[in-house]
Amino acid sequence: MDSYLESVKKQFTYYKTLGEKTIAQVPSDKLAWQLNEESNSIAMLVKHLNGNMLSRWTNFLDEDGEKTWRKRDEEFDNDLKEKEALMVQWEAGWQCLFEAINPLTEVDLEKIVYIRNMGHTVTEAINRQLPHYAYHIGQIVFIGKIIQNQKWHSLSIPKGKSKDYNQEKFDKPKQRKHFTDDL
Repeated sequence: MDSYLESVKKQFTYYKTLGEKTIAQVPSDKLAWQLNEESNSIAMLVKHLNGNMLSRWTNFLDEDGEKTWRKRDEEFDNDLKEKEALMVQWEAGWQCLFEAINPLTEVDLEKIVYIRNMGHTVTEAINRQLPHYAYHIGQIVFIGKIIQNQKWHSLSIPKGKSKDYNQEKFDKPKQRKHFTDDL
């Protein structure tokens, strides 16, 4: 299970990096851009991730993951306009997450934690949050691609380069490693 915890930490780091590489490409004046009234902006998604992370990971093993002080509806107010302020919230959420999961051991994985009074093993709680964050970071990347259009710098294998990428990978001997190790 130590490999599970290491893999999870690498996965969270990977999604954090995707978000940061996207935000770096988007001009400050576009961070609050919305396709329409029902859609989220990058700024709104960062606020939501921050709120969720602070709520879920603060006193993770001891308190319900939905804190009474969380104001979830306000996370979707499109009022975060400066990139610096956005990045402060981004970093605060991720710092809280990593401070909660870094000390975990295999023994902790079967402990029960609660989210809105629903019991989860620590493993289940982590598995609940990882795809939730990936989902929203995928939205951030998609919005960034829309905003940047032809100025977009690919965060993965660029279009038309799959054959070259695969050839490079298959030219190396088989090895056991996490897919993020080469990023």
